[in-house]
Order: sequence, then C-alpha cells, then structure tokens
Amino acid sequence: MKASKGKTPYRAQFLQVDVQPLGPGQLQFVCILANAGGVAWVEHASPPGAGAQDVAPAVGPVRLGYQVFDAETGALVLDGERTSLGGPCDPGQTRRLQTQIQLPPEEGRYRVIISPVQEQVAWFYERGSQYVEIEVSATSDGVRVGSVRRATRSRFRFRRAFQMFLRSLWYPVRTLSRQRALIFSLVRRDIEGRYRGSMAGALWTLLHPLLLMIAYYFVFGVVLKVRFPAAAGSGDFVFYFLCGMLPWLAFSEAVGRSPNVILEHGNFVKRVVFPLEILPFNLTLAGLVTEAFGLLIFLAACVTLGQGIPAAALYFPLVLVPQILLTAGLAWFLAALGVFLRDIGQLMGFLLTIWFFMTPICYPPTALPAGWLWLLEKNPMYTIVSAYRAVLLENSPPAWGPLAVLWAVSLGVFWFGHSWFYKVKKSFADLL
Repeated sequence: MKASKGKTPYRAQFLQVDVQPLGPGQLQFVCILANAGGVAWVEHASPPGAGAQDVAPAVGPVRLGYQVFDAETGALVLDGERTSLGGPCDPGQTRRLQTQIQLPPEEGRYRVIISPVQEQVAWFYERGSQYVEIEVSATSDGVRVGSVRRATRSRFRFRRAFQMFLRSLWYPVRTLSRQRALIFSLVRRDIEGRYRGSMAGALWTLLHPLLLMIAYYFVFGVVLKVRFPAAAGSGDFVFYFLCGMLPWLAFSEAVGRSPNVILEHGNFVKRVVFPLEILPFNLTLAGLVTEAFGLLIFLAACVTLGQGIPAAALYFPLVLVPQILLTAGLAWFLAALGVFLRDIGQLMGFLLTIWFFMTPICYPPTALPAGWLWLLEKNPMYTIVSAYRAVLLENSPPAWGPLAVLWAVSLGVFWFGHSWFYKVKKSFADLL
C-alpha cells in the first residue's frame, strides 16, 4: 500500500533499546518503537473490511526486521526474520517489541542493523529513518556486544566515509611497518643485484652519483660558466649545484623506474600472495640510498674545504620527510599506471628531463623568466631544492610558507597514490 502524496511514512524512532546475549549466535533485542512519520503502519497490504474512500493514509505490510553484515567487508551475510508490530501503528503511537536475533554460524565480527521494513518495497533506514546498529563478536563461547547505537542513514554514510578516510591514512603506514623486514631485504638485493658482475660492484652506488655530478658540473660550471648570485667562483658553484642535485638523485631514480616495477615483478602478481604495494616504495628507499652517498660526498667536501656543516642542518628532516612522501606517492601512482599504459615507461625519461631543467638546480632561480616565476615556484622540487640550499649552505631555516604547502601536497600525493594503487592492483593479474 502506498502513502498519500506529500506525507512521509518511512520515519521511525527507537525510544528505548536493550540488547542482551542469549548464548552462542543469539541476541535478545527489546525496544520501544515510535511512528515518527505522517502515515500509519499496518500489517496487511490493505485494511480488511474498509472501502477505498474510508481508508486513511497507510503503508503496509510493515514489520521489524534485521540484517547482518560482515564488519570487515560490509557484505550482507544474513537477512533475518521479521517481527510483527502487534497491530496498526498510527503516527505518534509506540509499540514495545521483542525479538531474537540469530547470527551466522561462523565466528567473526558482525554489524547488525535493526529497522522497520515495508515488505517488497523498502527498508526504512534506506529512506532516511532512524535505525539501531549493533556491533558484535561471535565465538564458540558466546556473543560479545561491542556497541549499540541509534543512527540515521546520513550519519552512517558520514561515519563510514570518515572511517574509510582514516583507514586510508593509516593503512599505508601500517603495511610498510609490518613489511619493514621484507622491504629492507628487497632494497638490499636491488642495490646489490644492480651492479652484480661489475668490477666495482656495490662501489658504483657511490661512483654513479659522483660521476653524474662531475658531468653536470663540467657542462654548467666550466663550459657554460653558470654562476649563482652568492657564488663568485666556480668552487662556490659546486656546492650550490651539488646541494640541488641531492634530492633530485633520489627523486628521479625512484620515479623513473616506477612505471616498470610491476611489469618487472610479474611473477609476484601471478603466482604468489605478495604485498605488491611495497615494490614502488622499495624504489623510494633505493633512491634514498643513492642520495645518502651523494650527501656524504657533499658533507665531506664542505668539511674539507672549510665550509663546515651549518647549525640549520637540524631542519633537514623537515624537508626530507615530505620529499619521501612525494616520491612514494608518485611511485605508487606511476607503478599502477604503467600496468595499464605501458608507454608511460618510455615517456618518463623525457618528462624527467623537462622537470629537471624546470627546477633551478644547474642555474639560479633568477635565471627563470620573471613573468613565469610564480608558476614555476609551484613545482614541489623547486621548494625542496631551495630548502636544501637554505639549511645546508645558507645556515637559515627553510621558507615556512612554501614548506607548509609542500607538506600538504606531499601528504595528499602520498595517500592518493597509495589509494589508487590499492584500488587497481586487483586488475594486475588480468593485464600481465
């Protein structure tokens, strides 16, 4: 039976609620239920013995029901029996109801929703009505009631979205923490295997950044004679250049390799249960190892040539952490994208070259076009390079405004990249 136009039948209110465990797999539920809508509830499709002109607005059949959901996945696992209201219930009237809730035979954590239901039409809680939500844990020894709350669909959606948001923030940290031993083992194997068979072996981890820095220095410092405002000689240029190269070494290595990392480890996707999300993060840590050797070279040069290590270097972790978050987030995103769009791996070398020359590493920021400087400053690597030079060369704290923006952007990229990777990784096996 349908309600009259303009009146809302699907409004219930639970005035009193009591939940008690009865034994293994059972709960006893007692409540006082009020009709908070503008239409009567009846137990039959039409009031018996009444003509259409005599029938007051009503909906039916309406009964009290419950549904049991898996607490972890949110999947519906049981649609329970209905309980009669004991007669018609007009707007504003109440009914005292008692019912037994039967849980699934399997042990686990469940979420029970109790609400009136108009059979074959709708559950009241789906139409915005108040309902009761019970969280329970079922074991062979009995049932433990975790929480009992009265809520509405809008509140549930908000709370569910908030819980999912918090879980998305915490999940990557929890995963990386639990898999830290495996991560460190894979990073070590990656670094050792990269140069296995060469005469210098793992020494290339030190030689590679050193030779790269020498090559760039020769081109920009000796041939092109680029100078920074505070650097009159080529020797001073070396420090500014090396300081700008430090974050770029780690960033470019991880981001450049990330589009192919899943393709290179296809056997992990197809044959074994493996936490795939640690593979892009391994690249981030491997890049940090390269940067660490470059940083040792830089600090050794500072001490040897009398520059010293400034006290502002204590601010360095405030710059390094968002750099790691930004790199890991991009690595996750590109690793997943590389499975769907394999050309991205071929494009990354070109894109990183463009990004490198748009970042003032080999030249001072004043060399950038003044009219475009406001846009180029939005480049997160611009902020990172400037902060490195401030704390390691200029003995001053980083610019707090750009650093705050960098933290916000890096956190957003970190969690977006992980969420994207986690969402699409189920498709990897079908595409490889």
